[in-house]
Amino acid sequence: MYSLIRPILFCLEPETAHHIALDGMKALERTPLRGLVAQSLPDAPRQVMGIDFPNPVGLAAGLDKNGDYIDAMAALGFGFLEIGTITPRPQPGNSKPRLFRLPHAQAIINRMGFNNEGVDYLIERVREARYRGVLGINIGKNLDTPVEKATDDYVTCLRKVYEYSSYVTVNISSPNTKGLRALQHGDALEDLLATVKREQGELAKRHGRYVPVVLKIAPDLDEEQIAAIADALVRHGYDGVIATNTTLSRVGVGHLPHGKEQGGLSGRPVFRLSTEVVQQLSRELNGRLPIIGVGGILSGKDAKAKIDAGASLVQIYSGFIYRGPGLIKEAVAALA
Repeated sequence: MYSLIRPILFCLEPETAHHIALDGMKALERTPLRGLVAQSLPDAPRQVMGIDFPNPVGLAAGLDKNGDYIDAMAALGFGFLEIGTITPRPQPGNSKPRLFRLPHAQAIINRMGFNNEGVDYLIERVREARYRGVLGINIGKNLDTPVEKATDDYVTCLRKVYEYSSYVTVNISSPNTKGLRALQHGDALEDLLATVKREQGELAKRHGRYVPVVLKIAPDLDEEQIAAIADALVRHGYDGVIATNTTLSRVGVGHLPHGKEQGGLSGRPVFRLSTEVVQQLSRELNGRLPIIGVGGILSGKDAKAKIDAGASLVQIYSGFIYRGPGLIKEAVAALA
């Protein structure tokens, strides 16, 4: 069915098509026509971070920023969902156009800029959802919050989403919020990791429930930086790491229409970069904490390559745009 719909969607402006497609899925999921959206997948259970996942293929953050489509996404058979990135206060994000397809490369460039309705809105959507599966919530900082005060935004979000999350992702790797990636290095990283970890401990006591916290990193890191992040995550007792976010590289796409647009590149061109980061993290961590692999997965073979590189779970986003729900089934089958 998606193969019939995709050419129509790809004739539309990407952000418009995004909302039309998701709104349509959401509407169908609530009717007797739910079978047009839902698909049943083979069991491929995993236990990671103390969480039982029905299968290891998840939805990456960014597709459902506000939690508006939780039940529709769940019907597709994902083993887990990650919603967000969410910030303490609503913000419009960057000016449009800010989302670009590169079909010849099976890629997307976005400079969305953490556009979202704010953490309180997301919490209401989570409360309304029927879904009771594994739910990650991805948190970030507001654009107008100075980088030196970014930790305050992460703590604010963590406090609010904690009781509604299966795990929480600290996103410091989007290239579309000025200064954000500076949090991946040095004293800024140490301060953020320590403060968030302390807050996690306090919240665990308050709620009587431990919610894992993971860090999402960029693919544009050298070996020394990756090693330093791995060491910091272990020292601070983090529960996992997501590798990776989008890349600033334009290798192989700069000659294509929209290939030089500013923003983060995702899809097929980031596969090698992100997989290499997974491989190095796996060597550095040596099993001390799990890796969620994301970036350029467009087939079951790609999903398996991420697992073979050292990931325990995988997530998809751009591949879903290009392949549709069939990619989820193919990836789960490859990992079953």
